[in-house]
Amino acid sequence: MPLYEYECETCGIRFERKQSMADAPLRTCPECSGPVHRIIQPVGIVFKGSGFYCTDHRTGSGATLTSGKSEPTDKSTSTDKSETAAKSARKETAASD
Repeated sequence: MPLYEYECETCGIRFERKQSMADAPLRTCPECSGPVHRIIQPVGIVFKGSGFYCTDHRTGSGATLTSGKSEPTDKSTSTDKSETAAKSARKETAASD
């Protein structure tokens, strides 16, 4: 069952109640019988996997940061060159046959 936090609008106290999700929210303060409202709490989220910062989820004894000096690599250029070379080699062998 979820734990909900409420705040009294009259006396200002905060209190928690364990309630089912189907239960109606509380309307009166247990101390002064004044009106209360539910406090919305933030939810903790952990992003795991590739594509996130190394500080979001630590593995093992800890992640190390790189120096930040990385040279960009252009894989598409090297792939394109090897494909072009393979095609021209096929054309030469087909022409000699």
